[in-house]
Amino acid sequence: MTVHSNRPHSNSAAVHCGQCGKRTSLVEPGILAAGIVVAALGLHSGFSFAAESAVAPAMAPVAAPPGGEYKLDKSHASLILRASHMGFSTYTTRFSRFDSELTFDPKNLPASKLVTTIDASSFEMDAAPQMCLDIMKGPQMLDTAKYAQITFKSERVRMTGSKTMEITGTLTLHGVTRPMVLSATYNGGYAGMPQMDPNARVGFSAHGSLKRSDFGMTFGVPAPGTTMGVGDLVEFSIEAEFTGPALPAPAAGAHE
Repeated sequence: MTVHSNRPHSNSAAVHCGQCGKRTSLVEPGILAAGIVVAALGLHSGFSFAAESAVAPAMAPVAAPPGGEYKLDKSHASLILRASHMGFSTYTTRFSRFDSELTFDPKNLPASKLVTTIDASSFEMDAAPQMCLDIMKGPQMLDTAKYAQITFKSERVRMTGSKTMEITGTLTLHGVTRPMVLSATYNGGYAGMPQMDPNARVGFSAHGSLKRSDFGMTFGVPAPGTTMGVGDLVEFSIEAEFTGPALPAPAAGAHE
């Protein structure tokens, strides 16, 4: 589909190069793509935008990520939960503070291991009355004063595709430990990007579900045959990037 605009062309999307005198459009595909990458990496991670201003429009291929110990990049991670609210809507909540450690084996993904800890008191609801938050964090539900942490420890990984897998482990929630299976996808990664990201990086997406009554949280569960209450079934989705070993320094005499 072609969209025509009657607006006159503007030079506001161009910059002037003091060295060569050339005017360059900021919306040229290569420059725009490089800018998006720089912004995404630098937004939360403290990268130098001065160094990134010299990034070439064409990004060089990067090496695959190595095996080793990886830590969660908390600025690129989310844990979202959804449950039925009286059958009228699927209400979305989240945990805002959690951490994870990954032992990553790119040559044998089933050998990888994962340990995740969640701060139960970081449970959040958008625009929720304080009474609702007090119930969710109080003795009737999460009881965060007594059970401060939620943990997941993987026990085995079974590949279901070239990059998809089932991660079986144990979830400890509200003082109860039960088996848990996550459906996960390995989204890829790299060994690092010179001057932009000095460490290896990998990314995963995962989802699963649980019945909160299995963990002793029965408050507000609808009576059989009704939907009046907060659903027993809780579905959750996870997006996570992990940073790992540092990018090896270039060999002596190598071209920069």
